[in-house]
Amino acid sequence: MTMLSPILLLAMTANTQPLPYTGVNIAGGEFYDPGKVPEPVCGRNFTYPTREEFEYFAARGMNVFRIPFLWETLQPKAKEPFRPAEIARLKAVVKLATDRGLLVILDPHNYARYFGKVVGGPEVGCDVFADFWARLAAEFASDKRVWFGLVNEPHDMPTAQWLQAANAAIAAIRRAGAKNLILVPGNGYSGAHSWLADWYGGANGTWMLKVKDPLNHYVFEVHQYLDADSSGSHPEVVSPTIGSERLRAFTRWCREHRKRAFLGEFAAPCGSADPRARGQDLGRQAVGDLLSAMERDRDVWVGFTWWAAGAWWGDYMFSLEPRNGEDRPQLAYLRRHLQKAAAPK
Repeated sequence: MTMLSPILLLAMTANTQPLPYTGVNIAGGEFYDPGKVPEPVCGRNFTYPTREEFEYFAARGMNVFRIPFLWETLQPKAKEPFRPAEIARLKAVVKLATDRGLLVILDPHNYARYFGKVVGGPEVGCDVFADFWARLAAEFASDKRVWFGLVNEPHDMPTAQWLQAANAAIAAIRRAGAKNLILVPGNGYSGAHSWLADWYGGANGTWMLKVKDPLNHYVFEVHQYLDADSSGSHPEVVSPTIGSERLRAFTRWCREHRKRAFLGEFAAPCGSADPRARGQDLGRQAVGDLLSAMERDRDVWVGFTWWAAGAWWGDYMFSLEPRNGEDRPQLAYLRRHLQKAAAPK
């Protein structure tokens, strides 16, 4: 069984209550191609959340923030020290949140790649991935408000290979003395709907039972979108109940194996994005159905982060970034599923 620390063992409340950890991805740190930009500049090639963004979302009931960034930003050469300015920058951003009592999920948004080469393969061995995580874990080991997401959405690789890389990283994190919660994704873009399928290189439902953590302090991170192919790249929403339907088998698997889970990405567009979506009510209903199912299954689900906010999204159909000081429509979809607004600090 995955044993969770007191921060995760909150009292189980009524099914209508929000999950303990409710929040949003604040994207931007991953907004460049490291193969084309060897010397990235913050503010030109990528961006991070601001104090104002953390405060805005915290005031609306969000207490956990997934912060995407690129491995290459910190470590442009394998097994060498991080760029001092860039690790200092990331730590300062994290501190903006944790000083306010908020939680941060560090998200190397690399798809189990390093400069485009697959982790665990002949060009980027598991030892390279483990070295990265040993260094990053050492920087944040003292702050239990920081959770470690191993990597965003591994894909197009043998699931056994991803498992080996994940276990190497977990071992390195623990050897570094870090006791932080670890979020472990699966292969196949870590889709909840396909967790038990095997078309993507072997079933997560088989291989991820072999995750090894000396502290047994991890949860599985999955993603789930509501369009026809679960990619999150189309504006349609399949049905009002598609979210709970796509989570059902994964939730049952977690319960059977006494595992916990976190929904790292999900979203729906507002009604104006596509007339085929039958108005924004369908998106609202589907998101409500998804989150209500998770709340009912709170023995499995720890929390969620919506995809996404971030100052550089513009008119992105899922964006929660406020526009002209006003909330985006999808914030209303989430409101009753969010924790109470954080007190000012």
